[in-house]
Amino acid sequence: MLSWKVSLHYHQEKVLNIRPSDSSLAPTPTLAVLGFKRQLVYHLHFWAFIAVAPLVLVQWKQDHYVLSSLLLLFCLNALLVIAFLRLRGSYFLKGRLFPLLAVICAAYSTSINGHAGLYWAYPAATALFFLLPLNEAIVSNIVFVSIMAVVSFVKFPEADFWRITFSLGLTCLFAGIFAWLVGKLQQELTRLATTDPLTGCLNRSQLSDVLNSQIQMRERYDRISSLILLDLDYFKSINDQWGHLAGDKVLREMAQRLGKRLRENDKLFRIGGEEFMVVLPETNELDANNLARQLLTGISGKPFLDNIKLSASASVAEVSRGETWSVWLNRADQALYEAKSRGRNQVINAGRTEPNVPTEPDDGVPDPIAG
Repeated sequence: MLSWKVSLHYHQEKVLNIRPSDSSLAPTPTLAVLGFKRQLVYHLHFWAFIAVAPLVLVQWKQDHYVLSSLLLLFCLNALLVIAFLRLRGSYFLKGRLFPLLAVICAAYSTSINGHAGLYWAYPAATALFFLLPLNEAIVSNIVFVSIMAVVSFVKFPEADFWRITFSLGLTCLFAGIFAWLVGKLQQELTRLATTDPLTGCLNRSQLSDVLNSQIQMRERYDRISSLILLDLDYFKSINDQWGHLAGDKVLREMAQRLGKRLRENDKLFRIGGEEFMVVLPETNELDANNLARQLLTGISGKPFLDNIKLSASASVAEVSRGETWSVWLNRADQALYEAKSRGRNQVINAGRTEPNVPTEPDDGVPDPIAG
């Protein structure tokens, strides 16, 4: 059985001192992706501010006061986005002002400055795909290209109009394809980083996130959750007698059997060699115990690979108020150890802890421990 010595290493994002709203978070793949997106947003707004800020004065000196004011608003929005990312770890107005101001500034600048204003349309259109969700970016760029096409038709000769419209449209198309591929790659890398390659179950990288979410539901809304730890008995003998390939097939079939008995919102983890964990939202200890017994019956009632008979031991732990995910998991682990020491092929309920609640020795009745 996996011996748990839980230690959680916290970290802060150090690049450009951008930090999430919680000053210390576990380095999970989900948080890594979130940190990457924040850095991307930060850089785009930072360098956009550096490029556009001097133009505020340039356009003012050329008596283009309206354009100068619009560019000033663009710069103020960039500064607010940067400040919110650094100080609060949030995205100011979710980036909605950037496309609006970019479209207005580029179109108006082209209408009064000609080609000098047109050049800014290309980086603005590309940036939209990295600042907005893909669907919103596509819609924004369709509007953007349409507006620029109208301005170009009025401002430039017909030959230039066609060149501008098609070149800007192709730029948006290529940027959109690249952003879509990056998004798909990001999803696939996240999937590979969060799932066990052998069984397809979640792996331990998502463990703290899932357990913490259930703890928050308990603390905020008094909604209970339970977890089941399940460990195959004498699994080493399978590898020794039939080989590791057979052992891998048993683990895959094990995951399939467990998955068929679970609800859609239940979470199945493989957390060790032959050890699995099931997180059961909205499930009390009694219902989790009944499910655990059903899972053990499903394992021992039918041979694996047609001729390999196995049993398993399990423990059940309902989350208690005030405990951390590591304490919750440790209670379940201790109960699993007890199930092993009592002879295996059984379910043990972990004792619940309710901190800061006074006990009455004379009147209180201890929680029963199921065997």
